[in-house]
Amino acid sequence: MSFDLAFLATWHTILTSRTLLSTTLLAVVLYAFYYPAPYAHEAAQKLPVVVVDQDDSALSRAMIVDLDATRAIRVAEVVPNETTAKQIMRTGKADGIILISDNLERQLRTGTPGAGVAVWVNATYLLRASTIGEAVTAVIQNIATSRLIPGTQLSRGGLPVAVTTEPLFNRTGGYKGYVFPAVAVIIVQQTLLFGAATFMGGRRRSGAWRMGVAEFWGTLAAFTSVGILGCYFLFGLIFWLQAVPVDGNIAGMMVMVPVFATAVAALGLLVGSVFDCAERATYILAPTSVPFFFLTGTAYPLDQMPRFIAALSHLIPSTAGVHTFVPLNQMHASLGEVTIPALTLASLAIGYAMLAYSRLVGFGARVGTSGANA
Repeated sequence: MSFDLAFLATWHTILTSRTLLSTTLLAVVLYAFYYPAPYAHEAAQKLPVVVVDQDDSALSRAMIVDLDATRAIRVAEVVPNETTAKQIMRTGKADGIILISDNLERQLRTGTPGAGVAVWVNATYLLRASTIGEAVTAVIQNIATSRLIPGTQLSRGGLPVAVTTEPLFNRTGGYKGYVFPAVAVIIVQQTLLFGAATFMGGRRRSGAWRMGVAEFWGTLAAFTSVGILGCYFLFGLIFWLQAVPVDGNIAGMMVMVPVFATAVAALGLLVGSVFDCAERATYILAPTSVPFFFLTGTAYPLDQMPRFIAALSHLIPSTAGVHTFVPLNQMHASLGEVTIPALTLASLAIGYAMLAYSRLVGFGARVGTSGANA
């Protein structure tokens, strides 16, 4: 079979097979809208908290009003003691407890120790815990600087440092703008990996999994083109529709997308040739999505992981893909600034293509010939 016939035949199989069509194409469209939907507000808003006001002063009451006015916190109740607050939190009606201790106002005005503000949060959701903590810190700083009368210790000493925080790449400071650009790479990889492996599993079951040279490259090119379309769809149209922060190096992205797609497509054909049926590919590969995401270093830094795990992560195209496409798409990085992950992707593309070629064709095969079925 010639290159162009293999390319067209593979696309025909993808478009006419319900499994392959839903896995490789429709799933990308579905996840493009499904995954960002829960994070439409970008940041957690109006998280309920219980306030224990032991100080019961004008300053503490002003602090409660300011806390309730923030976007992050909603003061659900003000109670007199910790026991009542903990009972409310255990029922799930509040995500945190804010304790304003006795003599807080006097401590802030005189600088004497012995009072303060304590915060207990439900750490089941780390994002909620950090959001509540940041809101309380901001309100206390505002109270200390704007509501204390002149002549206090704070006024005499002044603020030692003025801190100004301005996001560079995720302007909204939102969760969607942070995580979705990385997840988009995982979406393309996993859908393409499942599709190519399922395709090869089906051919393995029929006994027609060996290929000629031209047929192999045509098949690989077809699946690579599927990955390219998925990347351009997500990085272009969907990022714009979902209002994901973008400051893209379009030329760099256009260069690296085919490299990434080739690496994933070749890996899918290689892995799929091991399975004895199409369904087994999905069953075995489906649980890999979450580990692959964590191994990108998005949720936890790679350099803080055990060295052997960090080393293995670089064998997964999505790891180098995230470190290539996030800078290119969101940070306007040049290709020179992503040299290491870009070269890693190129090495994986070449390496997996050669391994897949060896497995499916065999070195020494001639162009235009087909390998024997096995």
